[in-house]
Amino acid sequence: MISNDGLQASFFKLRSNKVFELFVIGIIIFSAVTIGVRTYDLPPLMIDIIVILDITITVIFLMEIIVRFLGEPIKKNFFKSAWNIFDTSIVIVSLIPIEDSELALVGRLVRIFRVLRMVSIIPELRMLLNSLLKALPQLGYIMLMMFIIFYIYAAVGSIFFSEINPELWGDIAISLLTLFRVMTFEDWTDVMYETQAVYGLSWVYYLTFIFFTAFAFLNMIIGVVVNVLEEEHERERQKHAEEMGEPTLMDIERQIAELRTLIVEKAEEKH
Repeated sequence: MISNDGLQASFFKLRSNKVFELFVIGIIIFSAVTIGVRTYDLPPLMIDIIVILDITITVIFLMEIIVRFLGEPIKKNFFKSAWNIFDTSIVIVSLIPIEDSELALVGRLVRIFRVLRMVSIIPELRMLLNSLLKALPQLGYIMLMMFIIFYIYAAVGSIFFSEINPELWGDIAISLLTLFRVMTFEDWTDVMYETQAVYGLSWVYYLTFIFFTAFAFLNMIIGVVVNVLEEEHERERQKHAEEMGEPTLMDIERQIAELRTLIVEKAEEKH
């Protein structure tokens, strides 16, 4: 008979297997395809086939969650991961037979969110999402500054250009939407030429706004995200080095500092 430790080691090896990971990713992609197919008008036979495939996919996801749980060395740590809780919740809700009830819409939405399980399976995607979440506090200040710039320019635009085209500059809310169109370069020259026919120097208004938003602030947002992503990569490298028993960057820096201290002490003893 196989001991519990042997079973746990076998499941851990299975869930860490690259082929198993690729298989689960393939099922997630196939699940996304079936969701897309169901948006078309299909014959009853095809709908029945898709329903059977959907049940099969749900069962596979359930088995995958069980394998990951049994492969966890410390079972209570499994639910310390937010992604494990998310995956388990999606699978459990998918098992509830609500397709023909009033909650059918909820069931369909849950099946759509199964595509997000791709993030929990692929470590690189998790790192990208974690970096984005960690960058949110810094991005919040940049977005606040962008809103202030938007609001000032929208107020100015509404005051000067509302009589030229009320559909674009009628009030501050419409002006904000128009400025978003300008920032994304969606036919912004048509908007500029229309106001420039009345105010010859209005091009200064548009060019300065584009400089502040599309160039300065958006590049700041990219810089913050890239910086946080690099920090996350470095943290993952250090974590991997610790798991493998290799010296981390902090260990190397500490050793260099100790060597410097030792050299200084030796030099002082000679003098």
